[in-house]
Amino acid sequence: MSEREPNLDVDVTVRDARTAVVSVGGELDLDTADLLGTHLAEQLRQGRVHLVLDLSALDFMDSSGLNVLIRAVHRARDTGGDLYLAAPTSAVRRILEITGLTTTTPPHTDVAEALAAVGAR
Repeated sequence: MSEREPNLDVDVTVRDARTAVVSVGGELDLDTADLLGTHLAEQLRQGRVHLVLDLSALDFMDSSGLNVLIRAVHRARDTGGDLYLAAPTSAVRRILEITGLTTTTPPHTDVAEALAAVGAR
């Protein structure tokens, strides 16, 4: 039985002491959800409570990925911050809408708009 390489790229750009942009590309699923969860938890641990999640290169997300996002929203809000979704692809946006996550965490058109929302907070 061959082992499949996880197809998820995560890149973190620290904007300031309390804000990070986390860019995600590839597939967010059962095999890769823990990787993203670890990155998000580390940013929160470092005091970056405003997390902008750039989803523009994310091709696929299943319920495992959705659970990581929901947990990150709760953790960020518990620390006085928030999770800002930016530029979800149409496939990912559909999942966010079907599950109702867009009601509590509305997606932004792009990273710049999400960062503006952080600044307006």
